[in-house]
Amino acid sequence: MFINRLHATIGRIRRFLLRSGIGGLAALLLAACGQPAGFHATDITGADFGALATLERLTDHAGHRPASADFAGKAVVVFFGYTQCPDICPTNLTALREALRLLGPAAERVVVLFVSVDPERDTQEVLANYVPWFDPRFRGLRADPDTLRAVAQEFKVFYARVPGESPGSYSIDHTASTYAYDPQGRLRLLIAHGATPREIADDLGILLAGK
Repeated sequence: MFINRLHATIGRIRRFLLRSGIGGLAALLLAACGQPAGFHATDITGADFGALATLERLTDHAGHRPASADFAGKAVVVFFGYTQCPDICPTNLTALREALRLLGPAAERVVVLFVSVDPERDTQEVLANYVPWFDPRFRGLRADPDTLRAVAQEFKVFYARVPGESPGSYSIDHTASTYAYDPQGRLRLLIAHGATPREIADDLGILLAGK
């Protein structure tokens, strides 16, 4: 009976992932169940999506395009969100800021990238005022709607506009997880929304140590 309940639970998780537009992660996440935990976050080492080179199609809040040299020898953290997000985005960015504080000098080997899923409102100026407020080292990235759509698809990130109560207003539902890459540029971790700064710092420390 226990086995039957376990299979039913796994089926519900798989259906949720598929409905959420992140079905490509289902096999990776389910395969990780029951494996020894080396990280607080979900280990997705070997994932064949989310290439960092894809981000070179975006522009940061200073008007520059990311380059592979920017990431060489560094752990990279990538989070998709938008500046008018009421809770998830500021919570995640605050947790990342505190994680870097806990890392101390090692934080200089971490790059944090915030990719806007709201190209209409998140102009370069808006990102320049918002992202560095959390930490001056953070970089906000944006693109035109078509480029953003292609990049989000590469990262298997879901986002959708939700109409607000007043005409023309809207919010955006979006994937709340964060990706982490090791200094070799390999996608390694899926960090869940709600992870503590200590957990994030511990995981980034492991990546920086070359493990």
